[in-house]
Amino acid sequence: MYTNLFNIVLLSFLLSFSSGNLYSQDIVKKKKALSSSKQTNNPIIKKTLALDSIALAKKESDTTKIDSVQPKKAFLDGKVKYKAEKYVRIEQKKKLITLYDKAELYYQDIELKAGKIVMDYEKNEVYAGRIRDSTGAFTQYPNFKQGANVIEPDSIRFNFKTKKALIYNSRSEQGEFRIKAAITKKENDSVYFLKGAIFTTSKDVDNPEYYFQTNKVKFIPGKKVVTGLTNMVIANVPTPIALPFAFFPMGKETSVSGLILPSYNDSNQRGFSLQNLGYYFALSDHYDLTVLGDYFTNGSYAMRFELSYAKRYNFRGNVNVRFENLITSERGFPDYSKQSIYNIQWSHSKDSQSSPNSSFSASVNLGSSKYFQRSINVINIGGNLNNTLSSSISYSKNFTSVPEVRMSLTATHSQNTQTEEINMTLPTLQLSVDRVYPFVGKDGIRKGFFKNINLQYNLNGRNSIVTTDSLFFKPQMFRDAKVGFQHSIPLSTNFKLFKYFSASTALNYEEIWTTKTIDRSFDTDQNIVTDKIINGFDAFRTYSFASSLGTTIYGTFNFGKDKKIKSIRHVMRPSVSYGYTPSFERFYDTYATDGSGSMNKQYTRFENGVYGAPGLNNSNNLGFDLSNTFEAKVTDRDSTKLEPKKIMLLNNLNLSTSYDLNADGVNTLAFSPVRVTGGTLLFDNKMNVNFGATLDPYAIDNSGRRINVYNIDNGGSLFRMTSSNLTLNYSLSSKGKDDPKKEKNVQGERNGGRDDDLFGTNTDLGDNRRSLFNEDDETDGEDAISEFFNSKLPWDMTFAYSLTYGNENRENKIIGNSIMISANADITPKWKAGVSTGYDFVQNGVTFTQFRFERDLLSWRMDFNWSPFGNNANWGFFIGIKSGVLSDIKWDKRSVITR
Repeated sequence: MYTNLFNIVLLSFLLSFSSGNLYSQDIVKKKKALSSSKQTNNPIIKKTLALDSIALAKKESDTTKIDSVQPKKAFLDGKVKYKAEKYVRIEQKKKLITLYDKAELYYQDIELKAGKIVMDYEKNEVYAGRIRDSTGAFTQYPNFKQGANVIEPDSIRFNFKTKKALIYNSRSEQGEFRIKAAITKKENDSVYFLKGAIFTTSKDVDNPEYYFQTNKVKFIPGKKVVTGLTNMVIANVPTPIALPFAFFPMGKETSVSGLILPSYNDSNQRGFSLQNLGYYFALSDHYDLTVLGDYFTNGSYAMRFELSYAKRYNFRGNVNVRFENLITSERGFPDYSKQSIYNIQWSHSKDSQSSPNSSFSASVNLGSSKYFQRSINVINIGGNLNNTLSSSISYSKNFTSVPEVRMSLTATHSQNTQTEEINMTLPTLQLSVDRVYPFVGKDGIRKGFFKNINLQYNLNGRNSIVTTDSLFFKPQMFRDAKVGFQHSIPLSTNFKLFKYFSASTALNYEEIWTTKTIDRSFDTDQNIVTDKIINGFDAFRTYSFASSLGTTIYGTFNFGKDKKIKSIRHVMRPSVSYGYTPSFERFYDTYATDGSGSMNKQYTRFENGVYGAPGLNNSNNLGFDLSNTFEAKVTDRDSTKLEPKKIMLLNNLNLSTSYDLNADGVNTLAFSPVRVTGGTLLFDNKMNVNFGATLDPYAIDNSGRRINVYNIDNGGSLFRMTSSNLTLNYSLSSKGKDDPKKEKNVQGERNGGRDDDLFGTNTDLGDNRRSLFNEDDETDGEDAISEFFNSKLPWDMTFAYSLTYGNENRENKIIGNSIMISANADITPKWKAGVSTGYDFVQNGVTFTQFRFERDLLSWRMDFNWSPFGNNANWGFFIGIKSGVLSDIKWDKRSVITR
């Protein structure tokens, strides 16, 4: 009985949690089962059947299958996480949660940190504010972060439902801008309204050195700021600079398109001007374009196009195209002149990892020879003194064959800015097959004369153009082009001789192909010798032999372990070389020099070819070379070190000469002058010393011609010094090593300048935000102790000295003797000064001199540079905001050099 009763109760309990048609069917089945049971008179069973009948009737009479009242939704769409250090208090009656001391609250993409946070979960609002410390000062200011936007106010009130907020004394950063507002109303995730706001690029938004003040602002984070009446304030003093409205772009992109405002200048030669007016095009993440222009009231104008491009892990580069139409004075005046100049620069570099077997690079600098001397937009003394412009574009590829094949295509350009002559190769093809060792066995060991025999194949093809500025890219330039191919097969080997000598020998075969030859003859009508150009394929073949023998000799001079100089080591590397090239007279013809018809002069139709011409006379020369190095071991100043210190006395001391075995003593002399060169580093490798001299063993006659008489037999010394030179370069700084913050002016170097400032700094009038001292804007914490005094006084100095002696024709005088010095120093952490100057002791005059001063005004920069002497005398003054987004707020005034 107890078992049946337990089963009935359990069944009733389970049925009470059933639902739907299954619930009704189970009740009907249960009634039938209990009705047929023997225990129908049991009072518990009767009561159960009665309850089930009522439930079934109620279920069948309920026609509403789905409840029309939706369950109450939670008041938040996500979980709220919170914590505090001191306490977390929950007040059920007031529906409040209070967090105190280092309080933090997280909800969806919202992060809120403050000294105190109060959450009203009935109103769906949260309040955050500061707290006072033991001294009564406010601390733990709120930090409200939503996504990438961060606001640091005094207090904030935020609604989780509407996402609206009221923020008091908020501080936020958007790109280079720092924004502070008395009251900020957050309308939604993308729109803020600000009242009593200031905008600045100063690092300290609470005490900025300048700011823009406005009362009405619409702020869209990451995109833009639109304001009402805006006034500029400098040092808390309102200025008359005001705008009825203002627009500040604040895109998250690295660059935004926009107008570039010009600077105003005036010149006595060209009148008033607007310079560097233009537009910046942020075309994509991979490339951008800047277009700049200048205009002078006398009609002069200039245009510049600057394109930069980059693709990470692939390549990067830039293209600069500059054109200037320069008019001096006014039409009708005697000093009137008009000239057009241009310059094209292209720099491209490829990431080696993008394609290990191929590479492409470009460094182009071509244009008018006088561009850097006469440009109205570049002040570059180095460019004025530079005599050469050069370019190179190259592509190379390695073919992983056996043997390996290397191929390259190169286009080169060299331009003399004085003679205006241009030499170009468009292009040069180079192809080489790796060395083949035909006598090496399977073991791969190359030892001995025969096993080291190897041969190569080299192909060189060139399209050479020699022209001038006036004919550049005109039809005649291409008509005068010379095309040729050079095939060479060198066969060489090297081996040891008598254990201590290294010997090498080589046999070289060359074949030259050309597309142009000449036919020289005497023109009886004009009575002159003329050359007729013959277009068509022609070739000649040459061969030569060369060998060399050398060794290395070591010598050590010991002075004793107790001496300061313990030992000196001398290393000599003498070598003797021999070269022979036979005569190729078969490629020579004769021509008449007058009307008599006698053919008494020889010439080769391959003259002026790309790869030269075959030699008429054989060449039979012996060469002598001797290289030396000297180093010493000295006692180290550091007493803790047991080993002596090695120092280099002479990096190199080289002597070289040659002897002509075919010399006849009349037309040719046997010995060539001895050339002596050397160099070393002094003062802890800070001073670079190089010297050289030319020593001639022969005497000269009264006309200065070398004669076949030794100088010592003519009453002189063993050698006659015909020339010598000495150069010193010394760089040092207070930091002992190169300042890592000091950057090289790469663009200035491409414009013909130097990487140092011995010729002053390179001034690009298109962008004056760059420091005159090529340093970044960050100041070391140690140096920022005081704005008026710097105990370290950082400084650097560059020193160069050059001395040249000439005695080619018994002149016996100093041809050149000059010194150049450049020095920079931080007078205070905010004041920098520098000078570049020099003196020419031969001309007895001061060389190029420049004074430069710079003041760091935190968010601003002010500089003044002055070159008081010479044809390039000029001065310039600049003050402006460093930030790129406000770079147009500046004052730039300078004298214009008339060139």
